Amino acid sequence: MLILLPPSEGKQPASSGEPFNADALQFPELNAHRHQLLDVLAEVSRGGDALEVLGVGKSLVEEVTRNIQLHREPAAAAHSVYTGVLFEALGYDRLDANQQRLADRSILVISALWGAVGFADRIPAYRLSMSVKLPEIGKLASWWKPKLTPVLNERAAGELVVDCRSSTYAAAWVPAPGQTVGVSVFQLRGGVRKVVSHFAKHTRGELAAHLLTRGTEVATPEELLAAARERWEAELVPGTARKAHQLNIILPEDHAFRAVG
Repeated sequence: MLILLPPSEGKQPASSGEPFNADALQFPELNAHRHQLLDVLAEVSRGGDALEVLGVGKSLVEEVTRNIQLHREPAAAAHSVYTGVLFEALGYDRLDANQQRLADRSILVISALWGAVGFADRIPAYRLSMSVKLPEIGKLASWWKPKLTPVLNERAAGELVVDCRSSTYAAAWVPAPGQTVGVSVFQLRGGVRKVVSHFAKHTRGELAAHLLTRGTEVATPEELLAAARERWEAELVPGTARKAHQLNIILPEDHAFRAVG
């Protein structure tokens, strides 16, 4: 079982600790590309048009400034750096030790800066989205795709891939359709299914937590459907030779998205 997550836009900086060690990250074969991006990102973040290039507002000047010296910033485990709706719903700190080890082994966060990192990989907080177009690099999803594909194809071999990414991050690596299940979230409104957008992250986080805590890993799309039905109304749309399977989670009309923790 391999669970793919997008990063959060907001990130929690580590208050103390050593800087990141690239050689200790998963997929060290990506390190040359990571270092190239770190250098380009630092140069962009020094520029007068940094906010425009990175697509952020003036309130995020401090985060952009941090990009200049990421080699010296304190690092922390990715599961504590990434914050927001999905990660709060997943609740790494609420997992027991065995479940946390499963999370560390099973979860990959697809990242604009790092390519892909595991939940236990130590990274600094940074500001960079996969939708950004950088000088010398171009659009990051397109730049990463040929670099990530052979590395992540090898990592995913023989695994069921549960894809909880947004479309921006999904563009950076397309796993084999036959072994992949995308996750969509709908809510009934007036008896009609409506796509859930922002708060779909919450349900995807809950799904990830459920898969980590139920005691048995899922290995097929059908097993994933059965696991989802333990908590939600759900259906599986079979894939094709070119299109991944799709798990649709359907929330009731009275469903309320509540903060957890």
